[in-house]
Amino acid sequence: MSNPPATDELLHGILKQVSRSFYLTLNVLPIGVRDQMGLSYLFARAADTIADTDLIDRAQRLKYLNQFRAQFATDRIDWKAIREIQTVLIPHQKDSGESILLQRLEDCFRLYEEYSAGDRERIQWLMEVLPEGMEMDLTRFPGESSSQLTALSTLDELDRYTYYVAGCVGEFWTRMICAHRPTMNRWNVEEMSAVGVRFGKGLQLTNIVKDIARDLHNGRCYVPESLLAEAGLKPADLLIETNLPKFRPVLNRLIRLAMEHLDQGWIYTMAIPVSEIRQRLACIWPILLAGETLKRVAIAPDLLDPAVNIKAPRSVVYRVVALTTLTCANAYVATTYWDSLRKQVA
Repeated sequence: MSNPPATDELLHGILKQVSRSFYLTLNVLPIGVRDQMGLSYLFARAADTIADTDLIDRAQRLKYLNQFRAQFATDRIDWKAIREIQTVLIPHQKDSGESILLQRLEDCFRLYEEYSAGDRERIQWLMEVLPEGMEMDLTRFPGESSSQLTALSTLDELDRYTYYVAGCVGEFWTRMICAHRPTMNRWNVEEMSAVGVRFGKGLQLTNIVKDIARDLHNGRCYVPESLLAEAGLKPADLLIETNLPKFRPVLNRLIRLAMEHLDQGWIYTMAIPVSEIRQRLACIWPILLAGETLKRVAIAPDLLDPAVNIKAPRSVVYRVVALTTLTCANAYVATTYWDSLRKQVA
């Protein structure tokens, strides 16, 4: 049975506006699980929008983030609380896609109410854990600019952060896929969820190293102080672009850590049954594109310049999608590509 037009517009039209990269992955997923993943992403993006609305103060953002999160703690939606979030936050949105998403928040929850008890439970779990990372951003980084720069302290703290904002998504993804795809019944869900966590952490570390300059100028240094100290650096030193050579050993260590996580993501992907071409592609694409991004981060001469946006160009995205799609997610072709990237990044 096909979705009503309103649902299609919500899960595809709006999702495409708020994340072109995730939309690519979502759109290739098998139909039986695509909508649940799409709605979950919209909820996560709505929470992120609440946390990032810097035109209202942090205490208010935390209040509304927790108000939003509370909707997943019980089986009853507090529609008045949802409308309050919309009333306060919609006028402050700079991004039109995020504004539209908040306008459609009630529709998202009405769709959520139609899902099976199992799917709602899985989404509830995700929306209990994921906002922990957003709360960590709001409380751990009190400043909004480079003059109020704060850093994470240790690698363990960075690891915990990457779990909250992305690792838990790998766990959720595994549980949702295994619940809906009969071909996945050979998987040990607990074991593969743990591998999925590593997959998510690798993608998040990629985002952290590529966005380092922008985050620094927003008062956030995700590079732990303990690592910087080993190189004789303080967080504020990264605001000086000429310190890049001194920072590079720390950067390379973070890139290696990201690649180790992504290697686990590759093991995860290659464990997906060969018949599950769509599911394989949905995992192959983000890993290869993360590798292409890390390759560029590793050699970027202007990484500490906040005006520079380092990412794989659109031509590379098209090449990755075309090569893996035309070969039906063939393990040999895809793994050859990944191995080549690993050698270039190492």
